[in-house]
Amino acid sequence: MKYSFRTIAAGVMLAAMICCIAPSMTSCKNANATSSEKAQAVAVRTSSDSLDTPQAAQDGSIPQGARILMEVYPTFVKGYKDGRLLMSDGSTIVYDDGRKKSFVELLDDADPEDMFAFKYDLDSWTPGKMQDAGRSRCEELFKKMYGNSAKAVSSKLVAVRWPFGAATNKGGVNKNIKTVKFTTVNGANKQLEKVVAELEKHPELHKYLAQSGAFYWRPVRGAKRQSAHSYGMTIDIGVKYSDYWRNQSTNENANIAYRNKYPHEIVEIFEKHGFIWGGRWYHYDTMHFEYRPEILKASGR
Repeated sequence: MKYSFRTIAAGVMLAAMICCIAPSMTSCKNANATSSEKAQAVAVRTSSDSLDTPQAAQDGSIPQGARILMEVYPTFVKGYKDGRLLMSDGSTIVYDDGRKKSFVELLDDADPEDMFAFKYDLDSWTPGKMQDAGRSRCEELFKKMYGNSAKAVSSKLVAVRWPFGAATNKGGVNKNIKTVKFTTVNGANKQLEKVVAELEKHPELHKYLAQSGAFYWRPVRGAKRQSAHSYGMTIDIGVKYSDYWRNQSTNENANIAYRNKYPHEIVEIFEKHGFIWGGRWYHYDTMHFEYRPEILKASGR
């Protein structure tokens, strides 16, 4: 078969164009791959050198609770791998110990997974039976974040302005006390400052706001586990108006009649800034507000 000069020349030019285009296509493909790899590396939140290549936060195989802890406590929870939380100090915490626990065991011996065992219901002002979201705290995790002794926790406390005064033993208010000690860990003090700024705009609520303490290294009343007050990220307010489940029974499994005197507006302001309310527990403690962004995140907030 004979080919004209024009046909041969066109073929040569087409071949040349393909040769030029092919490297460019390869280059683009490599560039896209590089971008994808970089994005994944960022999601991991840490280097493989320090935490042995943890799974990315977006990895669907990671339990939801672990992903939430990585998101809300990024300074401390750096990743997840093989069923363990990878901590910034190089240690690990078993996420789920695999044990089936009673209600009391979920409180006394909680692993990180147990902290999400109960529902923090933002749609109802009457807690469901035995629904105490936030009362389960993994002590190993909390002590790594906030401190494992009174001295360690105290070293991270700062005075936060609290212009509403402090409750006195006789039921009054000491207006001369205008600050409260709160932890700087996880930015809890900054969140409390935001709460104060909003509460100041509501003078009708101020009579409920006298504080009766924040940091106090101690066990929970009637138990061996540490109180949330031990970590300096919890505040009690308005003790004069408070209700507490133990005034009815000391048995965790007893039927409790719900009681509350606090305006819901106060609760909503605290929750807006990452605090949960003890009044949303079946075993209620209505003066109790605790910085627990992971519980609110799990509730859909």
